[in-house]
Amino acid sequence: MKRTFTMIKPDAVENGHTGAILEKINSAGFRIVGLKKTQLTQSDAEAFYAVHKERPFFGELVAFMTRGPIVAAVLEKDNAVNDFRTLIGATNPEDAAEGTIRQLYATSVGENAVHGSDSDENAAIEIGFHFSGRELF
Repeated sequence: MKRTFTMIKPDAVENGHTGAILEKINSAGFRIVGLKKTQLTQSDAEAFYAVHKERPFFGELVAFMTRGPIVAAVLEKDNAVNDFRTLIGATNPEDAAEGTIRQLYATSVGENAVHGSDSDENAAIEIGFHFSGRELF
């Protein structure tokens, strides 16, 4: 089994979509091996999104990700990263395939409901950022 990381972002949590998103994840055959609701601090958000530090949207991204709680999860499935990227859909919900999480629950490119790791390497880094080994089942 491979693992990937997802984060249900503040917009989806605020809009009451957490349960529906988790149900889609379960229905797609993922096993949730770690789950927690938390709030990112400014320094947490800046560190997590450091790869975007030089981009013009960095400040808005940090403000968005710290405005309310998130739900962080570790998912397990064969081909976890690629299958989850397919399940969440394109970053822009207008371009996302029918029935994907972003097509159903995102409101814009900036408020796109969920994060999904883009590689096995980044999944391991992101899981370690949000979870300790003893938090995973």
